[in-house]
Amino acid sequence: MIRILSYTKEMAGRLAKSPGLEEDAEIQRSVDEIIEQVRRRGDAAVLEYGRLFDGAAPEPLRVAEEEFEEAESRLDKGFLEILAQAAENIKSYHERQLRSGFEFSPGEGEVLGQQVTPIERVGIYVPGGTASYPSTVIMNAIPARLAGVPQLIICTPPDRRGKAAPGVLAAARIAGGDAVYKCGGAQAIAAMAYGTESIPRVYKIVGPGNIYVATAKRRVFGLVDIDMIAGPSDVLILADSTANPALIAADMLAQAEHDALATAVLVCDSERIARETASELEKRLASLPRAEIARKAIDSRGLIIVVKDMEEACECANLIAPEHLEIHAAEPFKALERINNAGSIFLGDSSPAALGDYFAGPNHTLPTMGAARFASPLSVDDFIKKSSYVFYSREALRHAAGKIAAFARTEGLEAHARSVEARFEVNG
Repeated sequence: MIRILSYTKEMAGRLAKSPGLEEDAEIQRSVDEIIEQVRRRGDAAVLEYGRLFDGAAPEPLRVAEEEFEEAESRLDKGFLEILAQAAENIKSYHERQLRSGFEFSPGEGEVLGQQVTPIERVGIYVPGGTASYPSTVIMNAIPARLAGVPQLIICTPPDRRGKAAPGVLAAARIAGGDAVYKCGGAQAIAAMAYGTESIPRVYKIVGPGNIYVATAKRRVFGLVDIDMIAGPSDVLILADSTANPALIAADMLAQAEHDALATAVLVCDSERIARETASELEKRLASLPRAEIARKAIDSRGLIIVVKDMEEACECANLIAPEHLEIHAAEPFKALERINNAGSIFLGDSSPAALGDYFAGPNHTLPTMGAARFASPLSVDDFIKKSSYVFYSREALRHAAGKIAAFARTEGLEAHARSVEARFEVNG
C-alpha cells in the first residue's frame, strides 16, 4: 500500500536520491573485463559475450538488407504508419532547436566567431532481447540527423534466433540509421567506443540500457562522449482538488511498471484526492500484466505527499526535480510558471507522460534522479560541437599586446607573454 505523508522539505530532498546509480564493485569488475576483452580481441569477444548473455552470436554482426525487408513485412501496416507519424512529430519539434554559428567584429582588424559542426560519427544503443524499443531509435536518431551527423550506427541485442527486433529495424529505416549491429550489453558499448573489425568506432554514444550498459558508458566516458547516465524512471504528479484520482493512479502505474526502482509520487493539496488515489492504485494494480514489478515500485518507492496549496506543491516539485512532471490542475499553465526543475512537463489531465514517451514530439531521453536541476532532455545540441575562432590583424594585436603580456606575466607564464611580443621583435 502506498504511503501518504504530509510535506516537509527534508522529505523532498531525500526523494531526489535514488539507489539506481549506486556503483556496484562486482558489476564494475565485470564490465571492465568485458571492455578490455573487446578492446583487445574485437569481434571475437563481442560474439563470445553474445553467446554467453544473449544466447546468440550472429555472423555477420551487421544487419543485412534482407533482414530489414523481412522485419517490415512482419510488422502491422497500421503500426508502421503510427511510427512514421511519431517520427514526423519528433522531427517537427527538434528542427526548431537547430542553431548556426555567429561572427562579429568588436574592433578594427578583429574578427571573432563560433562555428557549429556535427559530431562525425554517433552510436545509438537500443535495449532489446525480451523487449523492443523503436521509440528509442527515433528519439535518438532524428535529432542526430537534424544536427547533420553524417554517420549514425545502432547496436541492439539479438533474440535467440540471432535476429534484431523488427520494430527497431523499421524505426532505423524511418529515422535514418546507417547501419544496425546485432550486439548488446557492455560489449556493444565497448565495441562502439574502441571499434572492432565490424563495428566502427564512434565519438559519442547515446541511448538507455541496464546497469551493465550504464556502467560501461560511465567507464568509456572521456574516450568518447555520452548523453547521460540514466537511472530508474520517475514521475511526479502535481494535483489540486479538481484532479481525477483514476487518471492520477493510471499515470503513476505507467511509471511503476518500468522497474521495481521506479518512483511514482503524487503531490496534492487535498486529503480526499490523496485517499482516493491510493484506493485507485490498489484497484488498477490487480489487472496489470506487470503487476509484480509495479507493486514493488509503488510499495517501496511510491508516495503521496499532501501539501497546503499549489505554491507549496511547486516548491516540492522543484526540490525533487523529477524526470516527468504532470500537472493535473484547474490552471496548469499558472503552475508551470513556478517550475524550475523538471525534465519534461505535461500540462492538464489530457497530457499523460506516455504522450511524450512515444508521440508528441519532445524527446523522451530525460534527466533522472534529480539531475533536472542541472541537465536537459536530449536535443539537437547533443550532436553538435562548437568551435570558437579568432582573427586579429597585426595592428589589432599591437594594440592589445601589452595587456596580454601583462596578464600572462601576472600568472607566471613568461612564454605566453613572449609569444605575443615576438610578433613585433622583427620589423617592429
